[in-house]
Amino acid sequence: MQITRQADYAVRAVLHLARNNEQRTATSSIAEEQRIPPSFLAKIISQLSIAGLLHTSRGARGGVTLARQPGEITLLEVIEAIDGPIQLNECVGENGSCSFDDSCPLRPVWCEAQEDLVRRLKGTNFADMVAKGQTTV
Repeated sequence: MQITRQADYAVRAVLHLARNNEQRTATSSIAEEQRIPPSFLAKIISQLSIAGLLHTSRGARGGVTLARQPGEITLLEVIEAIDGPIQLNECVGENGSCSFDDSCPLRPVWCEAQEDLVRRLKGTNFADMVAKGQTTV
């Protein structure tokens, strides 16, 4: 499984904002420092704003800020705001469909791996990443 480039950029943008907590940041600054194409970042910012993770304002003093404290925003929230719910295989979803019966030995493995991944991403917040000095995910 690989997250999309868009989700990776979203994580980097939120991490950038978490480092500048409480400060309104121009999207051009985020794009430049995180090496994100500006037009692509505009779409990402819009999606994160709709998801309630960012506040945006226009104008000369406009920019972007986190909608909540960095410790209240998880890696899972950002990724799912862009890519949708994480699903390692189609059989692990709520309406999991599998051409094999319930005795399939793979489904429990996929379900457990997904639970571990979701738990890890949900347990990782941006304040922790800033405190640890992490710059990449």
